Amino acid sequence: MLQLKDTSVENTAALITRAIRTAEYYGFGSLENALARGKKSLPALQKKDEMLFARKDEKILLQSARITLTVNKGDREVPLLWRVVKHAAGARSQFPCITLELHVIGAPTAIAEALLIIVANAIAEEIGIEKSVLSINSIGSMESSNRFVRDVGHFLRKHTDSISPALRPRAASDPLGTMIHLFEKGHPAMLRAPQSVEYLTEEERRRFWDLLEYLEISGISYELSPSILGSRDLWSHTLFELTSFDEESGVKTTFATGGRYDPLATRLMGSPASAVTATIVTEIRGKSKVQAVKRVNPALYFAHLGAEARRKILPVLEMLRRAGIPVEQSLMHERLQEQMERAKSTHVPYLLIMGHKEAMEGTVIVREVATNSQEAISLPDLTSYLKRQKVLA
Repeated sequence: MLQLKDTSVENTAALITRAIRTAEYYGFGSLENALARGKKSLPALQKKDEMLFARKDEKILLQSARITLTVNKGDREVPLLWRVVKHAAGARSQFPCITLELHVIGAPTAIAEALLIIVANAIAEEIGIEKSVLSINSIGSMESSNRFVRDVGHFLRKHTDSISPALRPRAASDPLGTMIHLFEKGHPAMLRAPQSVEYLTEEERRRFWDLLEYLEISGISYELSPSILGSRDLWSHTLFELTSFDEESGVKTTFATGGRYDPLATRLMGSPASAVTATIVTEIRGKSKVQAVKRVNPALYFAHLGAEARRKILPVLEMLRRAGIPVEQSLMHERLQEQMERAKSTHVPYLLIMGHKEAMEGTVIVREVATNSQEAISLPDLTSYLKRQKVLA
C-alpha cells in the first residue's frame, strides 16, 4: 500500500485526483458514468463455477468485475474505465485504504496490458514517486498454467518437511496459493521452484514478447519475476506489480498490481471475454473525498495504422501528456476506418496520423481537418510545433 510520505501530495484526495486526471488523459472514463448510460445483466454463476482464490485480493477483483463487466458497450467500443473504492481495515490491508481501479474491457491483445502499465507508471511520476520498479510475469493460458501447477504440486511434495504444518493441507488443495505464500515469506526452496514462463507455448511466448516490446519502446524498464502469480481461475497471461523504492532504506512498497483476468470475465459473462485491470492502493490520510475532474476537450485526435505505429504511439502520447497537450485516441482499435469515424464524432480540428512509414522515419503527419492541409513533423519537434501553431485544446 502506498503511503503519502513517499509521494509529493498532501492528502489522499489530491493523490487520487491526479491519478484520475492522468488516466483520463489516456482515454479512461468513470465507471459510474458508463453505468448511467446503460448496463446489462450477467448470467448467474453455477456451482461448477466455484473459484479457487490464491491471493486475498482476488475476492475483491471478483466483486469489481461483477460491476465492470455489466457496462453496455457499443459494437466498436472498448471501454476504458476507472473506479474509486474505499476499503475497511482487513479487506486489502490491515489499515483502511482507498483504491483506484483501471479496467480495459474487450481487448484481447497485449496493447491493453501495455496501456495499463504505462498509465500506472505515469501516475507514479505524477504523484511524485521518485523511483518505481515494474515486476512482470506470464502464466500463459489455462492449459499452460495447468501444467505449471501440476509441477508445483510435485515440487511442494518434495519439500513437505520444510513447509509449516499449518500450511501443508493447503499445499495439497491449492499448490499455487501455497507457492505465493512461500514466496512472500522468502522460503529458500522457492529459488529452485518451477517458473511459469517455462511452460508457455511458442504462441504465448510471442504474446509476452509483444508486451515487453511495447514497454521497451516506451522506455519502461522491468524485471521478470517468477513470484508474481495468481489463481488460474481468475488470471491468464500477464501479471504485474509496481513498487516504490526508497534508495536510502532499500525498502520496496507495492502500490499497484494488475493483470489479465480473461478466465474470470469469461465465467461471469458466460461466453469468451477479455479484460485487464490495474489497481493502485493508497492509505487514507487527510481529505479523501475525490472531486470531479474537469475534462478538457482536445483539439487533436491521434490515429495510427499498422503494428509499428501502434507501438510508437505510446511514447508519443506520454511526451504530449508531459507537455500538457491533450489528445484523443483509440489505441484499442486497429483499423484506421474505425479511428477516423471516432475522430469525426469528436469534431476535432486537427489530426495526428502515424502509419508504418512515419513510425520508421520518426515523424507524424499533422492534418488540419477543415482544409485537409497537412505537414510531416519529426517527433522531437512535435510538441514545440503544436504550441507554435496553438494546437492545444
